Amino acid sequence: MRRVRIMFKTSKYYRLIFILTATTVPFQLSLFKSSICAETFEKKDYIESTHHQFYVKNFAQIAGTPWGMVFLPDGRLLVTEREGRLRVIDRNGTVSEPIKGLPEVQAKGQGGLLDVTIHPEYKDNGWIYLSYSQSKSDGTSFTSIARGKLNRNSFEKLQLIYRGPIEDFSQHTQHYGSRIVFDKKNYMFFSIGDRGQRPEAQYLNTANGKIHRLFDNGTLPPDNPFIGQKDKLQSIWSWGHRNPQGLAFQSQTGELWSTEHGPRGGDELNKIEVGNNFGWPSITYGINYNGTTITEETHAEGMTQPVHYWIPSIGVCGIDFYDNDRFSKWENHLLISSLRFGRLYRLQIKEGVIIEEEILIETNRTRDVETGPDGLIYVALENPGKIVRLVPKD
Repeated sequence: MRRVRIMFKTSKYYRLIFILTATTVPFQLSLFKSSICAETFEKKDYIESTHHQFYVKNFAQIAGTPWGMVFLPDGRLLVTEREGRLRVIDRNGTVSEPIKGLPEVQAKGQGGLLDVTIHPEYKDNGWIYLSYSQSKSDGTSFTSIARGKLNRNSFEKLQLIYRGPIEDFSQHTQHYGSRIVFDKKNYMFFSIGDRGQRPEAQYLNTANGKIHRLFDNGTLPPDNPFIGQKDKLQSIWSWGHRNPQGLAFQSQTGELWSTEHGPRGGDELNKIEVGNNFGWPSITYGINYNGTTITEETHAEGMTQPVHYWIPSIGVCGIDFYDNDRFSKWENHLLISSLRFGRLYRLQIKEGVIIEEEILIETNRTRDVETGPDGLIYVALENPGKIVRLVPKD
C-alpha cells in the first residue's frame, strides 16, 4: 500500500491539496486550476480548462439559499431553498412561485428543506422525494424524507416515508446529511450526519452518522447488512460518517460514492461499500475547529480509508458524475461542489484512484452540481442564491 502526498503551490503559500492511497506503482497526478472569480467570469469570453473551453452563464436567480437540484424529464429544474421553499425553473430560467403543500420544516442552523430527487420511474409514477429537518413540539429535530407529486403549483399526495427514531431527535441543529439517490434497482439511499453527537456515528443502534438504504416506499429491504441483528438499526448500509452531503452513483460501474464534511481538515471522498465502517470519529485526518486533537489515529483495523481527502477542508458538498457528450473529455468524471472556497472541482477516477484533479471555477459557496438533460453543467451558488451553468465554447 502506497500513500502519495501532493502539495499545490499558490503565489502566497503551500496548500496540501490531497493525500490518497494507491496500490499501484507511482503515477503522475496533476492539479490544474482554471478557475476565475465570480466578478470575472461575467466579463471573460471563456474559461480555458485542461480539456475544454467553456463559458459560465447565469441561468436563474434564487430568492433563498439553494440546497438541492434535480431535473424533470421535460427539462425543468426543481430547486430546494433551505428556508423551506421548493421552486420550479423552466428551460429559459424563469423561476416559479414557491410550490404549495410541502411538509413543515425546521429552518434553523443547518436544517431546513434540503435535498430533492425524483423516482427513476418518474415518467410513470410522478414521485418526487424531499429530505428535510422535521421538528417535534419540544424543538428537537431530525432528518426525515417525504414524497409527493407535483400538480401545477402544488405538492400533492404527500407521504412521510422515513422518520428517524424518536430517541435520535436532538436540540442540535447541524449535520443533517440529507442527500438522496436511487440505484438502478430503485433502492433509495440517503445520508444522515452525526448531528453533532460524534460517538453515535459508531453506534449501530442510532441513525446518526450513517448512510441508509430503503425501498422506494420507505420499507426495509430484506438484504440490508444488519437485518435480523439485535440492537442494530435495520436501515443502515454504511456507518462511521461525520456529515455526508454528497451522494452519487457512477453509472458505468454502479458504485456509490460520497463526499463527507470533515472537521478542520479531513474532508473525504469515499467509495461506499455495504456494511463498511468509515471510522468517524475513531479515525480522522482532521482536528477540532479550535486546533485541538480529535484523535491521533488515521487508520484502524476494520475501518475503511477514504479514497481521497483534503487538508484544509474545502467544504465538500453535492456531487455528480458527468454523463453526456457535450463535454466529451469529462465523461464519467466526478464533479464536486465546494462551500469553503466556492469551487467546482473535476476529478478523474480510474480503478478507484484519482488520476487528475482540476478546479473549474471559483466563485461563491457552491452547494450542488447537476448535469442537465442538455449536457450543460448546472451549479447552485449561495450568497446570493443563483444557478449558473457551464456551456462549452464549441
